[in-house]
Amino acid sequence: MTPTVLPQNTSSQRDVAHLTGPIFNSGGPCPAATGQSRPSSSAVRGFKRHRGLPLSHWHCFGRVRPSRIGALASILLSSLLSLADRSSLAADIPDRPEKLTFPPLTYEPPDPAQFRVQLKAGPVAYVVPDRELPLVNIVLYIRTGQYVETPDKIGLSDLAGRLLVRGGTASLSAEALEEKLDFLAARMNSGVGETQGTVSLNLLSKDLGEGFALLREVLTAPRFQEDKLRLYKEQTLQSLKQRNDDSADIEARELDWLAYGHDFWSTRQPTATTVEAITRDDLVAFHRRWIHPGNFVIAASGDFDRQVLIDELERLFANWPFQGEIAPAIPTQITLASPGVYLAEKDVNQGRVSLVLPGVRRDDPDFFAVLVMNDILGGGGFTSRIMNRVRSDEGLAYSASSAFPGGAYYPLVFKASFQSKSRTVAYATSIILEEIRRIAENPVSDDELNTSKRSFIDPFPRAFATKAQAAGRFADDEFTGRYARDPHYWRDYRKRIDQVTREDVLRVARKWLKTDQLVILAVGQREEILKGHPDHPVKLSDLAGGKVTELPARDPLTLEPIAAAPSSK
Repeated sequence: MTPTVLPQNTSSQRDVAHLTGPIFNSGGPCPAATGQSRPSSSAVRGFKRHRGLPLSHWHCFGRVRPSRIGALASILLSSLLSLADRSSLAADIPDRPEKLTFPPLTYEPPDPAQFRVQLKAGPVAYVVPDRELPLVNIVLYIRTGQYVETPDKIGLSDLAGRLLVRGGTASLSAEALEEKLDFLAARMNSGVGETQGTVSLNLLSKDLGEGFALLREVLTAPRFQEDKLRLYKEQTLQSLKQRNDDSADIEARELDWLAYGHDFWSTRQPTATTVEAITRDDLVAFHRRWIHPGNFVIAASGDFDRQVLIDELERLFANWPFQGEIAPAIPTQITLASPGVYLAEKDVNQGRVSLVLPGVRRDDPDFFAVLVMNDILGGGGFTSRIMNRVRSDEGLAYSASSAFPGGAYYPLVFKASFQSKSRTVAYATSIILEEIRRIAENPVSDDELNTSKRSFIDPFPRAFATKAQAAGRFADDEFTGRYARDPHYWRDYRKRIDQVTREDVLRVARKWLKTDQLVILAVGQREEILKGHPDHPVKLSDLAGGKVTELPARDPLTLEPIAAAPSSK
C-alpha cells in the first residue's frame, strides 16, 4: 500500500509526520505490545470525532478498513479547509494596529435608582447583589471629618478614625477584636479624612450575622483603648518630626496654604501641642457626636439576597443608643495667595515646582469642557502638550503634568507641576507658561480634541467593572449631593464629553487660565534656582509679575517660622 503524503504547508509538521507511516506498519510502540489493552471500537469512534487524536498510536487499531480510510480522508480534508480559512482570515488583518476597526461599543451604566434604598433607621443604602464570590463588602460613609475639629485639637478626627476599629470595643479588647476578625477571615477598617469618615467590613457571606454583630459594637461602643491611643499619638508625633525631611512634604504644605489660605480648615496642620492635648474623653465625645445613622450612607455589594441584606441593615442601625448631631455644611471660604513666585529653601538637587491658578467646582457648567481642555494641556500623559514639551522635546523633567479637578464642595485649584534640576527650573516653568497661554490663544487641533474625548469615553465602562465599584460610586454621589442635583450624571457623562467642541476648549481656557493670577511655588536650592540656566536667559522672578517671596523654614513640631541664621561675611 502506498503511504499517504500530506502537503507541506500544514500547521503542525510534528503531528503530520506520523501520518506518513504509523497506520502502515510503522510508528511508536503499540499499547497492546506493552501489555496494555487495545482501544475499544467506541474509543476509536471517539478519537475520530476529534482532529487532535494521538496519531502515533493509530497503527494499534489493526488493519485499516476502507471505511476508516474514508474517515481519515475526511479529517484531513477538514484540516486543509480549516487552514485555508485561516489563511483567508490572515489576509484580512491590517498591517498596522491603527488600521484595525471595531464595531461600536454598546454599554449603558447601571441606574443608581435601582439600587437605592432609604432605610427606616435613617441612612440611604446602595444594595448591589453579586453572586460571583461568597463574599460581602460593606462600606459606611460618615458625615464628619477634619472640618469639624476645633483649632486646639487638630488631629482629633484622624486619631478617632484610626482607633474606632483598632481600639477595641466595650466587650472586646483591641487584641481580642483583631483575633476574632482573623478567625472569621474578615477585614474591618476605619478612618476619617478631610470631609468624610469610613468604616468597611469584608467577610464571607456565611458569617454575615456574626460580622454585623461586631460591626454594631464597633459603631456603638468603641473602647478607644488607652495603650493604643498612646501608641498612635507617639507615632503621630514621630511623623511630625519628619515632615521637613522630604521636599514633597514641604511642597504639599506650602501649596495648601498658598492655594486655600492659612486659616482655611483643610490647611490646618497638627502640631505637637494639639496632638498631645487629645485625650480619650475627646475621642469618646467625637464618637458620640458624629458616629450615628443620621450621618451614614452605605455601599453594600456581594453574595446576598437583596431583601435579606436590607433587613440586616435595618437591624444593624435600629435602636441606636445615642442621638448625636447632624454634621454641618462644609465651609468653603478659600483664599488664593497674591500672584507671584514663592520660594521655599531645601537643599536638594532637583527643584519641585507648582503653578497654581483659581479652580472650579465639578457642578460648574464649564466642567466637562475644562476636563477636556486640561487633558490636552497636561492631564493626558504623553499625548499632552506639557509632557511633550518639557520631557520629550527638552528633556528637562521625567514627568510634567497638569490637573484641574472639580471640587465637590469648593473649587479645587488648577495645578501644573514638575521636578527639574535647579538651574533649569526657570526654563521649564517658562515652557509650561507658554503652553498655558497658547491653549488660551489658539484652538486645539481636531486630532487633539478627538484623542482627548476618546480617552474619557472609551474607558468609561471600567468605572463600573465590579459591583463593589458601582455601589461605592453611587454611595459617594449620594454622600456629596451629586445624586440629588444630577441623578443621571453617569448616564449622560459620555454625551457631555462628546459634545465638547474646539470652541468650548478655547472659551474655558481663556476663562479659567488667567495668568495674571498665577502663583508659582518652587522648593529647592534658592540661589541655584534664581540663577537660571546659562543657555536659556529666563529668570523665575520674571514669570509672575516680578514678585519673589521667600517662605520661611518652619519648626516641624510647632510649624512656627525658624529665624534665618545670620550670614557670615
